[in-house]
Amino acid sequence: MDTKALRQKILDLAIRGKLVPQDPNDEPASVLLERIREQRQQMVKEGKLKKKDIKNDSVIFVGEDNLHYEKFADGTVKCIEDEIPFEVPEGWEWTRLGNLCAAIQYGLSNSAEPEGSYKFLRITDIQNGMVNWDTVPFTRTSDPNTYLLKSGDIVFARTGATVGKSFLITETPYPSVYASYLIRIRLLGNLPSEYIYQFFDSACYWSQITDKSVGVGQPNCNGTSLKKLLIPLPPINEQLRIIPTVQKLLEYVTEIDTEEKTLMSIITAVKSKILDLAIRGKLVPQDPDDEPASILLESIRAEKEELIKQGKIKRNKKESFVFKGEDNSYYDGIPVGWTVCYLKELFDVCSAKRVRQSDWRTEGVPFYRAREIVKLSDNSFVDNELYISEKHYQQVKREYGIPQPGDLMVSAVGTIGKVYVVKDTDRFYYKDASVLCFENRKGLIDSQYAKYMLMSKFVQNQMKENSKGTTVDTITISAAMNYVCLIPPVNEQKRIVSTVEQLLNQLNLIELELA
Repeated sequence: MDTKALRQKILDLAIRGKLVPQDPNDEPASVLLERIREQRQQMVKEGKLKKKDIKNDSVIFVGEDNLHYEKFADGTVKCIEDEIPFEVPEGWEWTRLGNLCAAIQYGLSNSAEPEGSYKFLRITDIQNGMVNWDTVPFTRTSDPNTYLLKSGDIVFARTGATVGKSFLITETPYPSVYASYLIRIRLLGNLPSEYIYQFFDSACYWSQITDKSVGVGQPNCNGTSLKKLLIPLPPINEQLRIIPTVQKLLEYVTEIDTEEKTLMSIITAVKSKILDLAIRGKLVPQDPDDEPASILLESIRAEKEELIKQGKIKRNKKESFVFKGEDNSYYDGIPVGWTVCYLKELFDVCSAKRVRQSDWRTEGVPFYRAREIVKLSDNSFVDNELYISEKHYQQVKREYGIPQPGDLMVSAVGTIGKVYVVKDTDRFYYKDASVLCFENRKGLIDSQYAKYMLMSKFVQNQMKENSKGTTVDTITISAAMNYVCLIPPVNEQKRIVSTVEQLLNQLNLIELELA
């Protein structure tokens, strides 16, 4: 379930007047707006607002032609039909945020201090819609009244990655002011802040704030932009019905989201356990009639020895084999018929001929880096953005060879250890060092079993351990060749693959249902 979309749907219904029923006995929002206009004018008389603060006050109304118009304080009228996001119910009104509050106030350009008279709220102190006031630093100011936070205030992040994010002050256990990267609004007319705050998380709000954010490197939403925000305003009584209804529904969504995340975590753990059981011979029963893996491995070793005797290949003086040992927990309990070997006995591990960035093309034969292998491993699909020319591909194919069906492509830089098995229909080349090719042409291991083995914690832990000490996680050819592998008989490999795929497919279906 897409809980993010569900949240947006609830808020969308709320601000369109479709979540709770209208009551014709409610005082219309137009009367509320008139009271707020009078209050703002009185604040000017009392010196609490300046004349310039109300010069852009406006009234939005529907004309005789059924179009929306905006009348400003200087008497000018403008058609704004193209700006109105949607129609609102009888008794509701469209208005600007600037018409609903006292002056929109920027925060203090102070420094945080370990001690002081006032807590100093910053953007970084607001995490997941909450503030731990005990950890908020202090500051000092000679003008606290201008910046003092009160319950019901709403502050906005006006710059950076969190631009437009809002936070409702529901408590101030300490006298508190706020930093310059925040903007504060304080609503008038006894407006319930919770309804406006809920609006500030709606798609209608975000579409406006995105349009009004400026700045290439650092998006910025200023006070002038906030004042111009269009808000669908219900009667106060309807706002008071909307607020608890939305809160309760969003609580349910949060519970669903938490349960989904827990279930997704469980599914991930189950998948890992399935692979662990598979490569330890505990997922499918053994068949005593299967030819032991050691026999095939010994025949490959014998063939290699013969080639060395014939002088066709040279002996690697550092060559070594691994054998099952009772004192090694890696191999405890693996079944009869299984064997242990280094990865170099199963695969020829190789990298690609270097392809320079100047040889990249926008069409031709796909060229895969680690990021594309990660996508193929996770999604079995990649919308490739890099290519090499057909001529270049044919050259490297002829001179250096290309991946063959059944080979395993492994991401070797950054997100290491993601595995993709080359298909019969694949036609691509790959980036040197960023991707390694495990050429599976010795007939010792089923490609799909090999994939699951490489994805298991048993091998993944070896990959991580051998990548330590580097700036970016990296798999080198020499490290990969010395990974320890657990190999069942060939027939058992096929039974394991069939069972693993059935189980993973069922878990994938559950994941799709949750998406």
